[in-house]
Amino acid sequence: MRGDQLSRQWRILRQIEVSRNGLTIAEIAELEGISLRTAYRDLDDLQLSGFPLFAEKSEKGNRWKFVDTYKFKVPQPFTFTELMALHLSKDLFHVFKGTVFFESLETLFNKVVTTLPLPMLDYLNKIQSTFHTTIRPYKDYKKFNNVIKKVNQAAMERRSIEIIYKPLRSKRDTHRKIDPYKIWIFDGTVYVIGFCHLRNEIRTFVVDRIRLLRLSNEKFKPPVDFDLDEFTRHSFKVMQDELYTVKVRITPAWARYIGEKIWHQSQKSRKLKDGSLELTFQVAGLDEIKQWVMGLGPEAYVEEPKKLRDMVMADMKKALFQYEGIRPAYQVPAVLENRIDYAG
Repeated sequence: MRGDQLSRQWRILRQIEVSRNGLTIAEIAELEGISLRTAYRDLDDLQLSGFPLFAEKSEKGNRWKFVDTYKFKVPQPFTFTELMALHLSKDLFHVFKGTVFFESLETLFNKVVTTLPLPMLDYLNKIQSTFHTTIRPYKDYKKFNNVIKKVNQAAMERRSIEIIYKPLRSKRDTHRKIDPYKIWIFDGTVYVIGFCHLRNEIRTFVVDRIRLLRLSNEKFKPPVDFDLDEFTRHSFKVMQDELYTVKVRITPAWARYIGEKIWHQSQKSRKLKDGSLELTFQVAGLDEIKQWVMGLGPEAYVEEPKKLRDMVMADMKKALFQYEGIRPAYQVPAVLENRIDYAG
C-alpha cells in the first residue's frame, strides 16, 4: 500500500544499517514482502533523498550498502554525560509509542546503554532512581499508527488527503479535503495543520478524530510564507480565534508559584502592592485560557475582558449547582467557529 511507503523505506534503511555485508535486492524484497520493482523504486527514492547508498558486486549479485564513511558523518565522539542525558530523555518520546518511529528510538536508547561502561551504567541507574520524566495526560497512538503514516507521507509528497472527521462538539462526522502542511505534536496530542477546502482556510485537526483517510493524487504547494511558530503565536494552547487582551490577577499566596512559569509567550507580569500578581496575555480565543483560570480556582480573578469573566462565572455556577445536587440538564455546546477543528 502507498500508505506504508514511508515506514517501509524506514525499515529498509534500518535493515541495511544492521547488516554486515549489505543486502541484495532479493533479500530486501523478501524482508518487506514486496516486488523487486518496488524494492528498486524504494532504493532510488532513498538515494534521491540524499542517503549514501550504493550497490557493491558480490557472488550473489549486487549488495546494497552505505558508503564506508557514512557512520562517521555523525559528530563524534559523544561524551558519557551526553549519552546519559540522551538516555534520561527517553520518557519524553513516549508520545511516539506505537508509531513507526518509536522502534528506532528504542534501538537508539538500547545502544546508549550498551555503549556505557558498567560503572557509568550503575551511576545512570542511581540517577534514574531519583530522576523521572512523566507526561500526563497522554494518548495511546498505536491504533492511529496507519493514519499518522499516511498523513506524514502526504505532507512529504505534497499530496492532498480526504478524511472523515469527528469534531468534538458535533454529533455528525464531516467529510474534508485537506492539504497537510505540518504534523504538530503538542501537549501529548498529534495534530495535522493544513488548508481545509471546506472552510477555505488553514485549520488544525486532531489525528485521533480522523475516522477514515484516503490519499489523493492531487498535489498542492504550501504557501511559501507559512510559518508554524507564527501560526500558533497567539494560541494559549492550540485554538485559533479572535485576538483578546486578557488580564488575570493572582492572589499573593500563589503569586510566586504562578510567576515562576511562562504560560504564554506574550505574558507580561506586574507585581502589585498587596503582593498579588497581574498577568497580561494576548491570546487567540478564550476557551483554553478559561480552563486555565478555572484550574486555579479562587487563586485567580479575571480583570478583563468582561466576556471571559462572565464565561468563568457561568461555568462556576454550573459546577456549584452540581455539587449542591441541583444538576442542570446538559445541553450540547454551541459550535464555536475557531480554527481548530474541535468544533467542525
